[in-house]
Amino acid sequence: MDVLSDVLKTVRLTGAVFFERHLHAPWVGESPPSAAIASMVMPEAEHVISFHAILSGSCWAGLAGNSDSSMRFNAGDIVIYPMGDANVLSSAPGMRGLPDLQDYARPKDRPLPIVTRLDNDSADYCHLVCGYFGCDARPFNPLLEALPRMLLSQMSAAARGWLSNLLRLAAEEAGRGGAGSESLLARLAELMFVEVVRQYIIHLPEDSKGWLSGLKHRQVGHALRLIHGSPEKPWTLAELAREVGLSRSVFADRFAHYVGVSPMHYLGRWRMQLAVRHLVIPGISVAQVGAEVGYESEAAFNRAFKKHVGVPPGSWRRGKSSPAPE
Repeated sequence: MDVLSDVLKTVRLTGAVFFERHLHAPWVGESPPSAAIASMVMPEAEHVISFHAILSGSCWAGLAGNSDSSMRFNAGDIVIYPMGDANVLSSAPGMRGLPDLQDYARPKDRPLPIVTRLDNDSADYCHLVCGYFGCDARPFNPLLEALPRMLLSQMSAAARGWLSNLLRLAAEEAGRGGAGSESLLARLAELMFVEVVRQYIIHLPEDSKGWLSGLKHRQVGHALRLIHGSPEKPWTLAELAREVGLSRSVFADRFAHYVGVSPMHYLGRWRMQLAVRHLVIPGISVAQVGAEVGYESEAAFNRAFKKHVGVPPGSWRRGKSSPAPE
């Protein structure tokens, strides 16, 4: 079981390349919090993540209102804001802009991306591709909880080169208006996200904590693969400890040290994430959903769901199926 791939599939990661910028200094662009524009850029997503990929030149990027976070980025670098924070890109450090929410409205007469060209006499050129990822955040997205507010590309030269080349080629295709270019860019954006996260995991210090570090740990990673491989199985602490070759107490302490919660609590939360995906399937009953994720009775599933999600599964389902207020 590839745990990262399982999580990305279950939380429905999607991508969209929204902007292509050709800029000459001086310039600045400030992006609002993704929650403020989510309904325009990715209306189907529960949570929206913004990203910027630098194809040519260089620029400065950081969290809006936090000058200490500003860093210089060069061609091939990628910066992702997993929490959807407001952020600033600029040709020089310390610059601020005023975002216009109308800039984020999807064009109805042409495909994405929205292309901007800022030409002047400056030789300081920067070519950017910017966009968004959508995913589920509730009831449980362990990846989202484990990522920093500002995720920087930490790639090898080879990985950075092929990904940058793919994005550049896709941007050129989009500029020509080729059929399917918007979908192509979206898939490439998703690929970029996965590769940045993979490289982030590789470069985590050996003594770091968190779910991503747990994936690298021999016994904790094994336990996570068992849980994700068979979440419906009636796992016990003793059985998981035996499978990974540790005593119950040592395994429980080690899992909590890395993941932040006990193995049984993690299993329960992940089952609820799976359950909400099943609940949106037409024709499947609440009892069937409960059985799919490992509960022998509907009553036990109802109790667990309400504990983790806050409402019974039937109420959650009705809320999702109700039409949005106009």
